[in-house]
Amino acid sequence: MSKTRNNHYVPQWYQEGFFEPGRLSLAFVDMTPDRRILPDGRVITQNGAWNDTPTSKAFVQKDLYSTFFGTSVNDEIERRLFGDIDGRGSQAVRAFSGSDVTEWHKHFQTFFEYLDIQKIRTPKGLDWLKAQYPKLSQNELMYEMQGIRMMHCTIWVGGVREIVSAENSDVKFIFSDHPVTIYNHAISPTHAMGAYPLDPSIALRASQTIFPLNRNLCLILSNLEYARDPSTGPLEKRTFARNYRQSMTRIDAFIRTRKLTAEEVTQFNFVLKSRARRYIGGGRKEWLYPEKAISQPWADLRKTFLPPKDELFHFGGEMFAKYESGHVHYQDEFGRTEKPRDFLIKAAPKQQLRPGDVCGCGSGNFFKACCQAKPQALRPSWNERSIRERNIMLQNGIVRILGLGGDKDWVQIRRELTDEKIKKIYLLYEALWPLETDLLALLPKPDGLPRAIYTGSIHPSSIVDFALAAPLYFGELIVAHPFIHSGVIAKKYRPTENPRRYRQDFLKSVMFFMTIMPLVQLGLVSLIPDPCDFDFHLREQMLSMAEARATLMRLDPDREPRLKKHMEADALRSMMLMPPDALRRQLRKLNPGMSDEEIEATMQFAERKRELDPLAVLQDGSLEGKEGGQMSMFKLAPNFEMTMYLAQATGACIVTDSPFRWSEVKRAIRRWVITETPGLAKFSKEMKAAKFAFPQNVTDVVDHALRTTCGGYPDLFRDLFGYLSHLEERGAKPNREAQLAGRFPKIHAGSQAAIKKSGVVTKEGRISCFLPPGGIQDNTINRLLLMSSSERHLSSVPIAFFIEDCGVGEPSILARRRP
Repeated sequence: MSKTRNNHYVPQWYQEGFFEPGRLSLAFVDMTPDRRILPDGRVITQNGAWNDTPTSKAFVQKDLYSTFFGTSVNDEIERRLFGDIDGRGSQAVRAFSGSDVTEWHKHFQTFFEYLDIQKIRTPKGLDWLKAQYPKLSQNELMYEMQGIRMMHCTIWVGGVREIVSAENSDVKFIFSDHPVTIYNHAISPTHAMGAYPLDPSIALRASQTIFPLNRNLCLILSNLEYARDPSTGPLEKRTFARNYRQSMTRIDAFIRTRKLTAEEVTQFNFVLKSRARRYIGGGRKEWLYPEKAISQPWADLRKTFLPPKDELFHFGGEMFAKYESGHVHYQDEFGRTEKPRDFLIKAAPKQQLRPGDVCGCGSGNFFKACCQAKPQALRPSWNERSIRERNIMLQNGIVRILGLGGDKDWVQIRRELTDEKIKKIYLLYEALWPLETDLLALLPKPDGLPRAIYTGSIHPSSIVDFALAAPLYFGELIVAHPFIHSGVIAKKYRPTENPRRYRQDFLKSVMFFMTIMPLVQLGLVSLIPDPCDFDFHLREQMLSMAEARATLMRLDPDREPRLKKHMEADALRSMMLMPPDALRRQLRKLNPGMSDEEIEATMQFAERKRELDPLAVLQDGSLEGKEGGQMSMFKLAPNFEMTMYLAQATGACIVTDSPFRWSEVKRAIRRWVITETPGLAKFSKEMKAAKFAFPQNVTDVVDHALRTTCGGYPDLFRDLFGYLSHLEERGAKPNREAQLAGRFPKIHAGSQAAIKKSGVVTKEGRISCFLPPGGIQDNTINRLLLMSSSERHLSSVPIAFFIEDCGVGEPSILARRRP
């Protein structure tokens, strides 16, 4: 079988839709024709316009989709993938060029599937895709192209759909080498957000997708908010801009009433040509130069693309669908299946904030020290309660429901704990985090501030070792939330449905949460839920990646001493919950020689120990009955993929005290690593040899944070992070590396001396770092970020840190504690 190496990125059947009647060829223009140097040194420009181009020679490029394995060339993507899509896509385009609603129903999904792949498969689309990754080989590019398929369909389907006609116009529609064109009146072709190979994101409110179906018909897809109110912020994201989700829509809802004038068609052609890469085609040569007739500024063209107001009633509104099971599915006009919760919505400030005002992002800081210097795109959302504010609301609820903060001690709180109280707190957490939360909008962006993602054991007994004090060294620390979300668990296993099973896990979650909350209030820690809770497509992708990785690396508790210790302690706690007679039998089984008196003494000792253990359940009968048993969860979170995802999304380094997680990070580094430059290698060696003091009490951490005892570390790591982020493109700078390395011993000596002098209880640790040129990177993570509608993220993670115990045993008092 011969290889198909000449790839038409605009199908020939599509080109034929623009033939003038009686013709079998196109007018064709090369906007940047090749230049040729003659022997005498003169430079001539090749012909760039033709009036009789066959489709076989237009919009074609050799090996655009070919994959290579040694000297072998594979054309399966052209033959199998695009052969199938083009076959079905041609029928779908023809269906929507007609008026048969039955055909629309038949081809609706295929139509948008074709539209999506046509946007990516062009040279411009592939250049855009390559720009989202640090490096892609041709084979990797083809793999990623297939990996992000269907990315645009949900947002397109959820908007206003209009097909306009040029039937009454002397000028007909043309098309380009990037026929799925995005127009946003605030982003001209010379704007940074629209410069080649970028297109305005379809998730921006004023972004409209323009796709000529043929010479007489053109599709326009507009976001509903913009269609209703053209004055809305053009660069703001549309409401619920999620790429992958299930959604209902009216298939027959198309506006088809507008007949365009020749002037309006020319404006369409101008936009199509302005966003092309190199080639355009059409029925007549004179139509390929629309710029000659256009005098309006880019922004003023928007009037032509707006759908008619009196036809918008076809779109929006709430939808309900009842299934045979009796379940009723609800969806609002943006595709959300839950109504917005008023207590989570914030009104935007009525006036411009002054530097001394509290910042609108909910950080609790002054505007001047927080968002004032950040561009709009790098600010967390101001329109809803921030992550910090939601955690404070949860804290207030826990304090009220459990009666904390009064005269009761923790033993009494545990004795009075009821399943109803557990249920209320999990319901509160669920209410604070609706399943359709846009978590990326609430997270910090890569804004140059010192920040780290902590990945490790989410357990109250291990968090105090190193993670609690880590913000002193790394700046803001992003930590996985200890509470689980009931909405993502099967109903019969939910803590809101069966709180009795969660008595043990609830105590661990509350203890962890309350321990770390002073740092959350101060802005040193951001306690975030699992992003997968709000994006089921992300969850599916993440799980499949984790399963594939698990075949190579599995968690061995023996490699995680602290985790193993906590697992054994929880197992012992569970045994202590056994009914008295069952516990006696267990003791006799373990110690056959014990007398009755010894067994009873052991029982009394176990009861006393259970009371003194802050994580032990004091309610009897927790293991008995049909609903008995206790959920015992051990979280090593976030997992590797989510850690990378969050680090790139927030502009953070990675920090872990888990040997297993560190081995995963090192494996990812080895896959791509180039050895560190000499200056950075020296820095790493000196840092690893040093000892760091980690205060063990949260009040001591807060005290040192307020006194900026360790203030030099976050600044140093921030500068190092910035240097590494541009190392590959700018090259190594030995003087800069020497300057960074020289700062470390000075900062370290002063800070550690101050901590020692303060006399607080500390634990000594060592910090290893990896500073690979090019950073830590995995294509799957970049793909996940694209799929999640992330607009601002890093292409890799520049630094990772590993904290390990110095082996000095239990925490010690380095000096006499301050009064």
